[in-house]
Amino acid sequence: AVARTAGGWTVTGAAAENAALAQFPQCGVTGATVTHVAIGKASSGAGLVLWAGALNASLAVANLIQPQFAAGALDLSES
Repeated sequence: AVARTAGGWTVTGAAAENAALAQFPQCGVTGATVTHVAIGKASSGAGLVLWAGALNASLAVANLIQPQFAAGALDLSES
């Protein structure tokens, strides 16, 4: 999870970009493909989702790999 702070996100008008590394738990034995992202109020588990959408390109994640997005890799905009 990336904290909702100036150090976690850069917000300009109706656009936001992650200012910090977004890192997720290690993938299980079967692997996975990440296709969507969501922004919500909880840092883990069930919580209120404020925004969700598809990634421009999916991310294939193999067994024991910890998926992450570098700072600046997630650009979100609202119209």
